[in-house]
Amino acid sequence: MSLSLIALVLIALGTLAYIAGRARALASAGGNSRVLHSLPRYYGVHAAMLALVPAFGLMALWLILQPVVLSQTVSGMLSDDESGLVLSDVRRVADGLDLAVSRGVIDEADAQALTADGTIRDLLAQVGAPLASAVNPEVLNAAQAWRAWQSRGNGLMAVAVLIVALAGLGLAWMRTDKEMRARNRVEQGVRLLLIAAASIAILTTVGIVLSLIFTTVEFFRIYPASEFFFGTTWSPSFGGGSELGVLPLLWGTLYISVIALLVAVPIGLFSAIYLSEYASAKVRGIIKPLLEVLAGIPTIVYGLFALLTVGPLLLEVFGRDGLGWMQAGTAVMTAGLVMGIMLIPFVSSLSDDIMGGVPQALRDGSYGLGATRSETIRQVVLPAALPGIVGAVLLAASRAIGETMIVVLGAGAAAKLGLNPFDAMTTVTAKIVSQLTGDADFSSPEALVAFALGMTLFVITLGLNVVALWIVRRYREQYE
Repeated sequence: MSLSLIALVLIALGTLAYIAGRARALASAGGNSRVLHSLPRYYGVHAAMLALVPAFGLMALWLILQPVVLSQTVSGMLSDDESGLVLSDVRRVADGLDLAVSRGVIDEADAQALTADGTIRDLLAQVGAPLASAVNPEVLNAAQAWRAWQSRGNGLMAVAVLIVALAGLGLAWMRTDKEMRARNRVEQGVRLLLIAAASIAILTTVGIVLSLIFTTVEFFRIYPASEFFFGTTWSPSFGGGSELGVLPLLWGTLYISVIALLVAVPIGLFSAIYLSEYASAKVRGIIKPLLEVLAGIPTIVYGLFALLTVGPLLLEVFGRDGLGWMQAGTAVMTAGLVMGIMLIPFVSSLSDDIMGGVPQALRDGSYGLGATRSETIRQVVLPAALPGIVGAVLLAASRAIGETMIVVLGAGAAAKLGLNPFDAMTTVTAKIVSQLTGDADFSSPEALVAFALGMTLFVITLGLNVVALWIVRRYREQYE
């Protein structure tokens, strides 16, 4: 039974539970709703919650735990020297076979009889699930076993979920009477659902961090951590003999981010000062939305703008026909300028909101002492809003460090240490993309290094966000 069909059956049971719970409450009150403790609809909602929430909760938990159990089972079919990331190939092959069967490209018997040759890659590409690397017999056998066990697991899940839903419906039928405090129970249930929804973000963050940590530890088992963190050469080679020093990538990341902030911070801050202190309500209502449109432009569009417009323009001025400093349109300066334009709304909007929170009484007191508007901004508004502005700048910096598409299209791919802003360089995010693109062996350090780079980048951006929040909370002014 498919997940969509299970969900439809549960929704039907929930509707039935609502009708039955409401009717049961009215029957216990002799048809007089005034005798009931709560409105009739609360009894129906209570019954529907008892039928649906445990069932959907069990289904969600089953869908989370089933891949973990299958991974542990299937990993025993793989060689000891295989990386745990090979399981991702197993899952992709299994999902591709499921898709081919569901679309009628092949039947179930053919899916079980496939052999590990070029046929399966062509088949997966035909249904839109291509693989970069070849499928060996070991992976194919594991994928076929995965499909068989997953089918059994889905059948057991359907039975268990329906049993839980019917049990909830029966429990609601037995508990429902005119004396039951249905509204209180519904409100408590909704509160628990809201807490669960709020917890999803936390659990997602924990899952991301744990997945990075486990894979990074696996990388450092086969590649020295000292060479990774202190090496000055980045030269991956899937044939062996790679040098995977992260320092050139970190230097390019920080160099481009600094140039971007040198563009975004002055323009964004001056824009915020004008919007907060000088612009009329009409002008502000026009300019601020236009500025914030920059934040909604996809980064790939910024990357194309850097590649097609900004790079050739800089090359014309600073290239061989100009000052001779620039050899190609892809350079640190190209990516930094375009990224700075992208960050302007982050700085301007946050700074504008922070300066708007400074009480008008402080401005009026400054005017009363004879200060001009510019003096009031310099000596009253900006000092009062400075912690929040610093926090906004650090948040923009963390956004710049994590940018990918602008760097890929605008900065080039050269991993090197240098001071010339008109040379091509690259960043951590760009190399994460390149290391996981193409025919990658996930058990090799050249592929696993992408996760170590991701963990390094995560630690850096997390540190910037923590510092920004600490500055805001430590130095912000409290006004009544």
